Amino acid sequence: MKTLKTVLPIGILVIVAAGAMPLRADKTAERLTESATVLTEIMSAPDQGIPSDLLASAHCVVIVPGVKKVAFIVGGKYGRGFIVCRRDIKAGWGAPAAVRMEGGSVGWQIGGSETDVVMLVMDQRGMERLLQSKFTLGASAGVAAGPVGRKASAQTDAKMTAKILTYSRSRGVFAGLSLGGATLRQDLDENLDMYGQKLRNKQIVMTDVKPPTSASELISVLNRYSRESGAGK
Repeated sequence: MKTLKTVLPIGILVIVAAGAMPLRADKTAERLTESATVLTEIMSAPDQGIPSDLLASAHCVVIVPGVKKVAFIVGGKYGRGFIVCRRDIKAGWGAPAAVRMEGGSVGWQIGGSETDVVMLVMDQRGMERLLQSKFTLGASAGVAAGPVGRKASAQTDAKMTAKILTYSRSRGVFAGLSLGGATLRQDLDENLDMYGQKLRNKQIVMTDVKPPTSASELISVLNRYSRESGAGK
């Protein structure tokens, strides 16, 4: 027979774990709302946002709000966000899938910052690569810093050749961003918070998974700016 001393710690751990799940789900919902805010602010910035024609033709958008970068001799970055895709670029946006962004650098550096990262996935091949369990960002994978401005017609090379265009916003400054060496991984724990099971990102993006209520604002923002972008063509 188990003693009371043995049973009590196990019971306490179960209670603590059960209490932690709603807290984690709340954090996921907050991050979805923050992602919607980041995209709204970037797209509404006069002449400094993501080119509208690029958003209109993107297959997927990745938003990682508040990527933390800390450096002291050896630097690193870490953030959690979401990828949202549409299987047909004329259709609306689907359910979000969670991602973790990780990366590092070595050099003489001291400092720290938080940066919002946004990526546009411009073709089917880029989407397939991004839906792998782990994807390394770099020029060899067709990843490039994205052009900034209301229209991208003056920078057609970026639109024609890059599979994934990357952007950053730090301290109010918005620009194309090089993310060489960083990796994106699917975040099964966050998917569990959103969908009640550890769905893989490919399952979410490539099937008709119903988006969680907490994602409604983000999807609404994507649909609104995509329609506005398409109407301006």
